Amino acid sequence: MPRHITINRRFALTAASVFAALAIAGCGKQEPASAPSAAGAPAAPAPARVLVVGTDAAYTPFESQNDRGEIVGFDIEVVKAVAQKAGFEVKFVNTPWEGIFNSLDQGDRDLLVSAITITDERRQTMDFSQPYFDARQLIAVRNDAPIAKFEDIKTLKVGVQNGTTGDEVVGKLLGKSNTAIKRFESTPLALKELEAGGVQAVVADNGVVVHYLANNTAGGFKTVSDTSFPVEKYGIAVKKGNAELLARINQGLEAIRADGTYAKIYASYFGSESK
Repeated sequence: MPRHITINRRFALTAASVFAALAIAGCGKQEPASAPSAAGAPAAPAPARVLVVGTDAAYTPFESQNDRGEIVGFDIEVVKAVAQKAGFEVKFVNTPWEGIFNSLDQGDRDLLVSAITITDERRQTMDFSQPYFDARQLIAVRNDAPIAKFEDIKTLKVGVQNGTTGDEVVGKLLGKSNTAIKRFESTPLALKELEAGGVQAVVADNGVVVHYLANNTAGGFKTVSDTSFPVEKYGIAVKKGNAELLARINQGLEAIRADGTYAKIYASYFGSESK
């Protein structure tokens, strides 16, 4: 075969290969041109934002940490159920009580659930959901203590959780700066001090006191109620002015009450819900 024919054929093959490559490259560059049809398709939904929930996990049975470090409790189950009904996701973050309200104000937390009593003072700096739990202050003392009413603890050393409504009522009775008031980071710590004899009474929310004494029957304690203690209502707190989130939370609360979810959660911690 003549050499010039071979060369020509090679040239023809090479030219054909180059042309094919250019054609393929050209097709590749044309892909963005089809973008309008892709843009016309429905966009993939953005992942749901996870709302950060602040809670002081040292207030059994409302919120505490189990052996695996998970945050559990009545409040936690209520908020999980509310979130499911209202269509948002939540992540619980253990937040010390002393800084919990500041974390909401600064935007580090989206909402708070921590057996928070709704008060006029707190309403000035945050907004609250509909009440989800009725509480009342309760006095814990030894079985042999001659205590029948709130006034009877005026001469005693009294333990309270710092910054709570129990702290407030005892402060009004004994005087806020009275050294007979012993303030603790949590109510269970105050109750442990009652066991140890460091205080003679503890004043705190009924749910926490009743649960603690029921699980520490060897302590020899009793509870004393007083009609002077007003009924307190717990609410879920959101940043002041966050009307959209507040509406969704209230929607969720209404839904779990309507379908019996709330009653089941309540019964698992406190027995049948009182009417």
